[in-house]
Amino acid sequence: MPKLRWTLRELIASGETIPVPGVYAPSIAMLAERMGFKAVYLSGAALTGLLGMPDLGIITLTEVAMFTKYISEKISIPLIVDADTGFGEAINVSRAVRVLEDAGASAIQIEDQVMPKKCGHLSGKEVVPVEEMVKKIVMAVNSRRSEDFLIIARTDARGVTGIDDAIERARIYVEAGADIIFPEALESAEEFRRFAQEVRAPLMANMTEFGKSPLLSVKELGDMGYRLVIFPATTFRASMMASKRILEIIRDRGTQRDHLDLLMSRSEFYSLINYYGYEEEDRRVDSIARGLLERVKRSAGLKI
Repeated sequence: MPKLRWTLRELIASGETIPVPGVYAPSIAMLAERMGFKAVYLSGAALTGLLGMPDLGIITLTEVAMFTKYISEKISIPLIVDADTGFGEAINVSRAVRVLEDAGASAIQIEDQVMPKKCGHLSGKEVVPVEEMVKKIVMAVNSRRSEDFLIIARTDARGVTGIDDAIERARIYVEAGADIIFPEALESAEEFRRFAQEVRAPLMANMTEFGKSPLLSVKELGDMGYRLVIFPATTFRASMMASKRILEIIRDRGTQRDHLDLLMSRSEFYSLINYYGYEEEDRRVDSIARGLLERVKRSAGLKI
């Protein structure tokens, strides 16, 4: 995989508030990097959506690791990976950390929901006892190979037991060794502000659409003290809407010729994936192989 231009730890230490778009495929991650984003986020919701499944924790570690590897091999910026509840108990978290770190993740996010987990902005969630989440965090910290692989602890307590419990849990998670705290589904700007004032740790905010949180800007959240702002399913939802639109056009009009402005051009996509670089490398190796074969034939007196 490409050498990282900077680690996630370095980004957080810079004091800058970093917008982190959600990605669900290598090409989307490559596009985000080309457009100047400094980190990306592999969203469980977007990935399960891509696979046509609900975000209920039914995706497997193997599937997440596969996409983590595919994406990390194509970018040189940090990749944060949504690991849901850690794919099981604390002992499962240990394996998840090793597998995803080896696959190229720069950080993983683990949440304190009861399985089967739900989207953090839906009702009906439950949270595990604090002790269970603490055990997972400790296991994650002890299992990582590099100190630059960060552990993000997400609490869903706001929508279950209230903001006070979410803050208390976050403080405990920091003591357990979490590098970053992610309060899910806060319901007002004031709650975001209060959380940042009372939890002394690097914080990550989720600006997902159609949820319980107000859509605050990166600047607004940065002024409150948040260091990372994720947009987990935005690119996936935009892609689905664009696909729906062009499918309607093809169905209703029988041609897309009047709507090419809705599509990324072949040349732009080829530039993104370095298509002609692959062709050039193939020609270079072909030339080397032909030259080698000719030398072998001459030295051996072969006529093939």
